[in-house]
Amino acid sequence: MGILNIEEYRRRLESGNPVTMEELENELKVLIKEMIEAATQGELTSHLGYEKNKKSDNGNYRNGYSKKSLKSKYGEIEVNIPRDRNSTFEPKLVKKRQRLLDGTEDLILSLYAKGMSVKDIQNHLDDLYGYELSTETISNITERILEKAIEWQNRPLEPIYPIIFMDATVLKIKVDRVIKNTACYIMLGINLEGKKDVLGIWIAEEAETSKYWLSILNEIKNRGVNDVLIFSIDGLNGFNEAIKAVYPKAEIQRCVVHQIRNSLKFVSYKNRKEISKDLKSIYQADTEELALQNLEYFNEKWSVKYPHIYDSWKRNWNELSTFFKYPKALRKLIYTTNPIESLNSIIKRQTKQKGSFPSKESAFKLLFTSTQEVMEKWKSSRIRNWSEIYPQLVIFFKDILVKYL
Repeated sequence: MGILNIEEYRRRLESGNPVTMEELENELKVLIKEMIEAATQGELTSHLGYEKNKKSDNGNYRNGYSKKSLKSKYGEIEVNIPRDRNSTFEPKLVKKRQRLLDGTEDLILSLYAKGMSVKDIQNHLDDLYGYELSTETISNITERILEKAIEWQNRPLEPIYPIIFMDATVLKIKVDRVIKNTACYIMLGINLEGKKDVLGIWIAEEAETSKYWLSILNEIKNRGVNDVLIFSIDGLNGFNEAIKAVYPKAEIQRCVVHQIRNSLKFVSYKNRKEISKDLKSIYQADTEELALQNLEYFNEKWSVKYPHIYDSWKRNWNELSTFFKYPKALRKLIYTTNPIESLNSIIKRQTKQKGSFPSKESAFKLLFTSTQEVMEKWKSSRIRNWSEIYPQLVIFFKDILVKYL
């Protein structure tokens, strides 16, 4: 069966004879079949060391064909793969025991990354492409993600990240036969070029303590991170003590947005708008001195009704006020963990239809694939106003950055 060329299709269309998608797909299947068979013949020639119809010098020669059925997005494709007498030929284009054409595995991994279950993927492939894969085959493919994820989690990192954000997203994961809300921590770094990179993912196995955070920070230090200038974090219990132990020169900025959310948690609806406005006057003040004055004014106004708000801001002020040291472009970047929260919102959308995860491993796989998709988009962009922010960092952290300039 030959391949119809473009001119032939054009003539058919011009004469009023329609061309169906099924015809086009069948033609593509024939084209793929012929290309695979021609390529594997070439591979065998290279392996044997002599052209077809010539005499062998090494006692090994062509020995017929093996029929193989490959599954592709165009349906099943039957191909003839050549064999050699000594059974030493190992095709590279279509490997032995391979049943999926290149690209099909990527499709499966992409669907998995979007939160589809193994059964959903099986139905999707059947409905859209007309071929069936067993749930076992699909599971085996998605299992390879875990190997890649572990390798990625242990990859070497850059020696310095000027800014690191750390925040959590909560997923429902079955632990000891019980579905629990489990914190999954994601660390996002900004490198010297102003590009974002997810440094790692950790699914909580114990309570948040300085010892737990110490193990995570030592992990990234062992992977090559020698210096961090600023950590922007939520109020993670014990994290600040761990930072001071591993990166004593780093500044710590507590997320102002999280602080506001916690402040408003027990405020009546009728007071929320006014309190939000008064809190805004604190963190949007031009100087720390003015911010402290506004905080005291807030206390005078609301201390009777909501004393816990002032107490919390005052108790955490050293880490809430770090950003006041810097110019506005840098302030805007570090005063909140929003850069990582936007990533968490994407993850939430992709994990929503999952409901819950049967294990930490399955949750880790999906977190990994979700972040990889986002990181691919980040490759061509960098943090807004980085050309303004970077020179400011050089001035404020000259003693550290001089090693990297």
